[in-house]
Amino acid sequence: MSDTPANPEPRDPRVAEAIGRYWKRNLSIMAVLLVIWAAAGLGAGVLFADSLNAWSLGGIPLGFWFAQQGSIMVFVVLILVYALLLNRLDRQHHEDLAAIERGQA
Repeated sequence: MSDTPANPEPRDPRVAEAIGRYWKRNLSIMAVLLVIWAAAGLGAGVLFADSLNAWSLGGIPLGFWFAQQGSIMVFVVLILVYALLLNRLDRQHHEDLAAIERGQA
C-alpha cells in the first residue's frame, strides 16, 4: 500500500488551489535553477572566459575549465538540489492534501 493519502475530490476548490500552489512553486524552483545553470555554463564558460583565464586551475585556464568541466559539475549539483527541493515540496503537498481530506484546511 502507498503511504500517500487517497485523492480527495479533484473538483474541490481547495484541492485545485493546493495543486496550483504546488506547480507555481515547482516552476519557480526550476526557473531559478535554470538561471544558475545558464550563468555558470554560458556566463563563466563563454562570456567571462577571457577574464577568468587570468587564473588557472591545475594549470588549465579557468575559463576553459568552466566551459569543459565546471558547467557539467554545476549541472549535476543542480540536479541534486532540484531533487532535494522537490522531495520537500512533494512531502508538503501530500500533507496539504491529507489535511484537506481530513477537513482541516
